[in-house]
Amino acid sequence: MDLILKYFPDLTDLQRSQFERLEELYLFWNAQINVISRKDTDSFYERHVLHSLGIAKVMEFAPGSKVLDIGTGGGFPGIPLAILFPEVQFHLVDSIGKKIKVVKEVTKALNLQNVHAIHTRAEEIKEQFDFIVSRAVTAMPAFLPWTKGKFLPESKSPLPNGILYLKGGDLKEELSSVRQAYTIYPLHSIFPGEFFETKAVVYVQMAT
Repeated sequence: MDLILKYFPDLTDLQRSQFERLEELYLFWNAQINVISRKDTDSFYERHVLHSLGIAKVMEFAPGSKVLDIGTGGGFPGIPLAILFPEVQFHLVDSIGKKIKVVKEVTKALNLQNVHAIHTRAEEIKEQFDFIVSRAVTAMPAFLPWTKGKFLPESKSPLPNGILYLKGGDLKEELSSVRQAYTIYPLHSIFPGEFFETKAVVYVQMAT
């Protein structure tokens, strides 16, 4: 939790309380439904919460924005972002029902009013959003078709509407076939440490 406060010192008392409760909630639910890697539980705040919040260091969502989290798993990056941006609506989607059950239980326990969790495939979502976020669900060329037709045409945040994708490794080859304008934001320049050495936020512009 000290790690979160180090990089996000201006949290309200409510936000601080919600972030503090995350670990116990996920340890409880992970013992019943495996949604995060067992080896990562000792580094929960670094590898799940702070990693998710890397998106917030790249882009501050405007109040009233709608954000879709595709392949949210147990709620990452969507739940940490929803805590940080209470005036933004987050729609968390996963095709695995038991993972969405965990998202709903965590959301209920934290009384997050800005999270809507849906058990469905990304292709079935017909709504439009300002941004789509995700954490290493698949390679970007495979991910892009899932987002087709899902962006609102008008942008109200600092960056035009688009994708904010948490990804690791060498991205040059993976992004070589992406025709849209994109920017890579290395996270090791924001969060020092071995875990973030190869991690990045990839922003793909999908609206003008």
